[in-house]
Order: sequence, then C-alpha cells, then structure tokens
Amino acid sequence: MENEEKKENIDVKEDNKVIDNGKKNNNNKKESLSIFTNILIIIIVIAACIGAYFLITNLYLKNSNTETDTLVSESEEKEETITSEPLYTMENLPKIDASLATQPLVQAFMKNFTATDNIDFDSYGFSNTHPGYVKLINDEVDLIVVTSPSDEELQLAKEKGVELEVIPVVKEGFVFYVNSDNKVNNLTVEQVQDIYSGKIRNWKEVGGEDSDIIAYQRPTNSGSQTGMLNLVMKDKPLMSAPKENLVETMAQIINLVSSYDNGKDSIGYSYYYYATTMYETIDKDVASGIKLLSINGVEPNVKNIKSEKYPFTTAYYIVINKADGPDSPARKLANQMLSARGQKVALDAGYVPVK
Repeated sequence: MENEEKKENIDVKEDNKVIDNGKKNNNNKKESLSIFTNILIIIIVIAACIGAYFLITNLYLKNSNTETDTLVSESEEKEETITSEPLYTMENLPKIDASLATQPLVQAFMKNFTATDNIDFDSYGFSNTHPGYVKLINDEVDLIVVTSPSDEELQLAKEKGVELEVIPVVKEGFVFYVNSDNKVNNLTVEQVQDIYSGKIRNWKEVGGEDSDIIAYQRPTNSGSQTGMLNLVMKDKPLMSAPKENLVETMAQIINLVSSYDNGKDSIGYSYYYYATTMYETIDKDVASGIKLLSINGVEPNVKNIKSEKYPFTTAYYIVINKADGPDSPARKLANQMLSARGQKVALDAGYVPVK
C-alpha cells in the first residue's frame, strides 16, 4: 500500500512537473509572440515614418518647383523685349542738350530712337555742361545728359523756381593722368588731395623724380571741375591755380600733359570715357602720350568702374525739371534711356550702363 501511495505521489509530481513545464512553454511562447509583435510594430512604424517623409518631401519639392516655375514665368513676363522700331521722328523728339563727354551717348540715343543714321549733329546745337544747365533751367530744352550740377547751377535753378531731378544713366570714373614717361603709376586719394591743395609740390614726394609738379585745373562750372570738387577734394581746400595752369578744355589738358616739353612734370584730370574712348577717336597719337594713374592701387577700367571698386566712381546723369509729369516728353525720354533698349545703346556706344 505504501509503495502504491508513493507511486501515486510520484505520478502526481510528474504530472505537476509536466503541467509546470507546459505552463513555462506557454509563457515562453507568449513572450516570443510578444517580442515578435513588438518588433513587427516597430518595423511598421519605421516604414510608415519613412513613407511619410518621402511623401512630404516630394510634396514640398513639387510645391517649391511650382513656386520657382511661377517666379521664372513672372520674370520672363517682366523681361523687356528690345526692339529696333523707331520711337520718335526728328520732328517730335524732345529737345536734348549734352556735355562734351556725353554727346556721343546722346547721339547714339537719338540715332537708335529715331532709327536714323544721317542726323546733322553739327547743326543740332549741343552746347556743354553749364550752358546745358542754363538752357534746361530756362526751359529751352527738355532734358540734358551731363555731370552732376555745381553749387552755382543749383543756386540758379533755385532762383528760377526750378527743382532739378538728377538721374544716373551710365557709370563713369573720374581719372587722373600723367605723361607716359612719368615714373609714377599710382597715387593714394590723400596724395591727390595733397597735390591739389598745394601740400605736395614735388614728384619725389610720391615716388617720382625730383621735379616740380604742374597741376592743371579746369574753369569753375566745367563738368570736370565740378567732379574734382565733389568727388575728390570734398571738404579739402583746392588751391588757386596759376593762370597758365587753368585750362579751358579737356582736350587742351591732354595735349599739354602728353607734350614733350613740360608734360613729364604735369598732371591732369578728366572722365574715363573722354580720356580713353573719346579722345582716341580725336587724336590717337596724342592719347598714347598719357597714362591713367591707379588710385589706391585700383586701375581705372570698365570692370572696376562698373563694380565701383575704383575710388572715384561717378556717373553721367539725365537731368530734367522735377515738375515734369509721367506723361511729359522729358520723363518718357528719360525712361526710354533707362530701359533695356536704352542701356544696350549706351553699352554699344562704349559707356558703362547703370543697369
């Protein structure tokens, strides 16, 4: 009996062991299933995130491209078409005056805007900077293309009750030049100011030979003299030039500086276009007798003038009566000079466009 009871107890224990093992196996299966399920969920979440990322990115790129296409389309729509159709006849062209250095520019505008090549410019009646301002203020012309107004010209306009509107049309550089045999190739802004205020009087003080500097100047109200005062000297005093150093025209200064006798010791100033492109057409041999000076180590050339890296960068200006309305002949002509067509005309004529 005892043996049978023991056997039964052993069997019960074995059964309980089997049951416990079964429970353990079931628990292990449940744990494995739970881990698998969690991993599966993680994979699904990651896949969903990746899918959402690509979907959002594609939508963004699509929208960005649409916006870019829209901007390009708008830009293309705004892009100005350049035509060669005549805008005026010589009879209805507004009356224009110009300075000496801007006459080739104005002539190019007139030829292009009227689609006429055989204009008699000799009899047209261009004057120069100061007479041009006087004509505009007195309402004798509609528009002038010149350098910036002098204090005297601004005062004259004020006395006549005229407010001038000054609009850049092409960029320009105010340049200094010496004889091609002069050893000096560069001056600083301060050295130029000191030469023309009388502080520096000998070339050896700026790296040249031991000889007195002959510093030529232009008359008051000439375009280049106004440039000298406003662009270069500013608040520095300009010395009074001896009578023999005061030269009436830009061409005369170039002739004097390029000459064999006193030219080696002299210095003059002008505008880049006149001293290079324009004067070479007047007298190429004389033009080869001068050299333009770098200022602060920057050479005056088209690239440096356009970028305004050259220190004495300025402009030629359209000047009109500010009272002229949007439909006035002067205002319409000014807008055409500043249009894509007008700026291309300026570029083709050898000037540096402002646009």
